[in-house]
Amino acid sequence: MTPLLPALLNPPVGTEGREAVRFGDLSLSYARLAALAGALRPRIAGAGGRVAVWATPSAQTAVAVVAALLAGVPAVPLNPKTGARELAHIVGDSAPAAVLAGPEDVLPEVLAALPRIDVLVDADVPVGPGPAPVPDEPGPESAALIVYTSGTTGPPKGAILPRRAVAASLDALEDAWGWTGEDVLVHALPLFHVHGLVLGVLGPLRRGGSVRHLGRFSAEGVARELADGGTMLFGVPTMYHRLAEVLAAGGEAAAALSGALAGARLLVSGSAALPVHDHERLHSATGRRVIERYGMTETLMNTGVRADGLPRPGTVGPPLTGVELRLVEEDGSPADGPDAIGEIQVRGPNLFSGYLNRPDATAAAFTGDGWFRTGDMATVDPDGYVRIVGRKATDLIKSGGYKIGAGEIENALLDHPGVAEAAVTGEPDADLGERIVAWVVPADPQAPPGEAELADHVAKLLSPHKRPRVVRLLDALPRNDLGKIMKRALAAPAAAEGRGHGG
Repeated sequence: MTPLLPALLNPPVGTEGREAVRFGDLSLSYARLAALAGALRPRIAGAGGRVAVWATPSAQTAVAVVAALLAGVPAVPLNPKTGARELAHIVGDSAPAAVLAGPEDVLPEVLAALPRIDVLVDADVPVGPGPAPVPDEPGPESAALIVYTSGTTGPPKGAILPRRAVAASLDALEDAWGWTGEDVLVHALPLFHVHGLVLGVLGPLRRGGSVRHLGRFSAEGVARELADGGTMLFGVPTMYHRLAEVLAAGGEAAAALSGALAGARLLVSGSAALPVHDHERLHSATGRRVIERYGMTETLMNTGVRADGLPRPGTVGPPLTGVELRLVEEDGSPADGPDAIGEIQVRGPNLFSGYLNRPDATAAAFTGDGWFRTGDMATVDPDGYVRIVGRKATDLIKSGGYKIGAGEIENALLDHPGVAEAAVTGEPDADLGERIVAWVVPADPQAPPGEAELADHVAKLLSPHKRPRVVRLLDALPRNDLGKIMKRALAAPAAAEGRGHGG
């Protein structure tokens, strides 16, 4: 098998000094990263099993994960913000032989029993013409990472990501985005998840390019790094929304940001749908389109708008090379028709191996012929572009005999000048089956738009049966670390503590 990180194991002549990763003021060349990871590799290999990584947004995390990959040992990234009970579950389930962390990191009590391996980025290790000898590349089905899902329907499950899946997804994105070793990726994503770690760190390293991590997201940081040679920006919708707000405010900061975004080769949003309203605001201010892609922990990347394709707000592009995608009805039959909504199922080399210690959950996640059930609902345009309408469990609303996707109603609400943020859910209704509920953060809390006003606004843009029957006002929408709205936290009546009307 081709090495997962060929630029580290066999760097092209003359490229050893090229920057691999930069976190703040700390920059590591390919030669330095290879030397640090190579020195750490024997300690990981000798730990006796998979290792946990305290995944702060730091160079230590990058070095730790690269060292684990070189050692052929699965790494389990841990979110430093995870609560004690959930962290105890993850540690108990994955049973790591050791935990890797920066020497200054203070680890919680639940990790105290694990042997600790400090990751030193200022260690005095020899930097030679190439890395220290390493074992043969593990087989393609060998686990590279075990990444825990968000656990919205129970305790988090550990998705086993084989080296085959990581390589397949990154190579498919190379094809779709023209990703090369000359690209410099800028982002501020967390490193305990697929988006920030696999795409945002391993992606550049597989290509022989560079990643600059901002540590903490800021419009100023984005503008600075893109203006200083950055070619690509990865972000989540919350980040792009904040960039749009800075651009709308005008002034010197907006001018600097606009120029930097306009000069980037690629602006990519993922992890959740980017509202059409923010798409248009960013395009209006910069002349550039943000493109979207669609993936999951279990599948890595499934679809993506190509760099040489047609950006289309509200879509996540066609399936990537090697990925098969279909839509199915609840009974498993094909969802046919130009406007048919069905569950996305995918098949290809990008898929995970299964859930750690959960053969039951693994079996339930796949059909008998190997298709993975994503739980995401979508439509497909005639040219193959996928439009995701939401999660099957929370975003598909069956009201009055219609199947309605929450996403298009949210986009319609965001077109109203009085709406800053919006989420849409369904709740039981004796007459309709489910009624549409809009959760709205008003642009002006002192003068929020009325329920009838918002219902009429949606009805005019979409159709009458898609208008919200209830509007509840909130000060903020609940979001996770990746900016995704946690709709289960909006279940009425608990979330109706917000300032609200409707009923």
